[in-house]
Formats: sequence, structure tokens, C-alpha cells
Amino acid sequence: MAAEVISGKDLAREIKEEIAAKVPEYVKEYGRAPHLAVILVGEDPASMSYVKSKGKDAEQVGFRSTTLRLPETTSEEELLEIIAGMNADDELDGVLVQLPLPKHIDEDRVIAAISKEKDVDGFHPLNVAALWQKTECIAPCTPKGVMRMLAKAGINPEGKRAVVIGRSNIVGLPMSKMLLDANATVTVAHSRTKDLPAVTREADILVAAVGRLRFVTADMVKPGAVVIDVGVNRDPADGKLYGDVDYIPVAEKASVITPVPGGVGPMTRACLLENTVECFLRKMNKKN
Repeated sequence: MAAEVISGKDLAREIKEEIAAKVPEYVKEYGRAPHLAVILVGEDPASMSYVKSKGKDAEQVGFRSTTLRLPETTSEEELLEIIAGMNADDELDGVLVQLPLPKHIDEDRVIAAISKEKDVDGFHPLNVAALWQKTECIAPCTPKGVMRMLAKAGINPEGKRAVVIGRSNIVGLPMSKMLLDANATVTVAHSRTKDLPAVTREADILVAAVGRLRFVTADMVKPGAVVIDVGVNRDPADGKLYGDVDYIPVAEKASVITPVPGGVGPMTRACLLENTVECFLRKMNKKN
């Protein structure tokens, strides 16, 4: 029996419709719509595509959207100066710097320079610390989107064994924390995990966030497991996008699965819009 497919595309559309319906209320109450700014340094094709999509999403829900495109040669100091200006702009609620940045720019320094209150990506060290301390924070968009997808499918992580493959600051680590907070028993696996298939076969919920094409094969999956594919990889053979999961054979074994494309990706973008609203409302409520 083939797995149930969780469409991130459909859920993201629902979230965007809910946000769009509320924006006129924000304008009426606060005098303006939420405002998201995205900074792109250089001309990485994937980054350019992501930034275009984010700007389009923001405009679709009625946000004010600013996209700042900077040349590859932009210095770290110039970028930090621009971020400082955005931090000081009272009409701007969310600031996102598209990663990766050119090699001559220190990503950690740039992320830390964005105001914690405008950090819609949830990457600022203080937001990361707040997540781990279970205090108010802006949650990273991708893991937040995964949790929303699990809830939509009626999957409660409580008491379940969860395995997250990948330990990045952007996905793997915050994903493991959110599952832990939902009372799952969590294992974080990675490139140095011994006998990885034996570990993943224990998972009731398996999250693949390793960035390797079709890395998770059917023999690594427990029958009836929930499989969440965070990976986005371009197959050199046909130029198309695929996930970290070998989709067709795994879908025959899993109970629930997310597709690539159309799975976690759209939810990441939808949660970015949610985070922008969150930053906007916190700021407005502080004023009142």
C-alpha cells in the first residue's frame, strides 16, 4: 500500500490565504501592512530563484516587499552597514539575508548583525538560544514547516521514535529540538553515525536533511514510518529536482511521505510569511 502524501503546496496555500485575509485588518488597526526585506548578494541561480519566490509570496498576501540585490563584490562592511540601516527602519518588520553568501563574507557575523526582533529566518544566536531554552523565539522556517505538516497529517510525535539525518544549524538541530519539545524520543544521525540503516529503521518519524540525492533508500525505512524529505538536489542525469529520499520505493514502505518538489519547500516559504507577521505584531503590540 502506497504512502499518504502530505502536500506542502496545498497546506502552504491555506496558510497564505489565512494571512492574506488578515492583512487588511492589520492595515486598518496599525496603519500599514507587514514589510519584509530580502537581501541577495551575488547571482547564484538557486538563490535568485528563492529570492524571487519569497518576494512574490509576500506580495501575494498583501505585504510590502523589498528586495535588495547587491553585486558579488559587495564587502562585508557594506553589507553590515545596509543591515544596520534596516534594523533602524521602523517601517520594516522582517530582514532576511539569502544564504549562501560569497566566500569573502562571514555568514555568522552577518546573521548576528540582523536585529533579533527582525530575524524572520530564526537564525540569530539569541533566537537559537531561546528555542533551546523554551522561551519566546522566532522559530526557523523549515523545521517549523515540518511540524505544521505533521500536525496537518494528524501525526502526534509524542512517544514516537524520531530520527533526524543531518545536524545543520538551519534544519537538523532545530528540527531535533522541536520534535523533542513535542515529546518524541529523538536521535540525530550524521555522516559519522555507525550502521546508519539500523538507526533509521528504528524511526517512527524519519526526517532526511542531509543534502544528498536519493540518500535514504527503502532498506533504511521501517514499514509504516512517516518520512519527511527536506532535501532538494538537482539530478545531473535529467536536471530535475529530487529529495534526499529514493521516493518511489520508500513510498511503497512508508505510511506517510512528503514529495520533492511540492513538500517541505513551499511550507518553508509559508512559515517565513508567518514569522514576518509574528515580528510585525510583536513590534506593534510593544508600541501600544
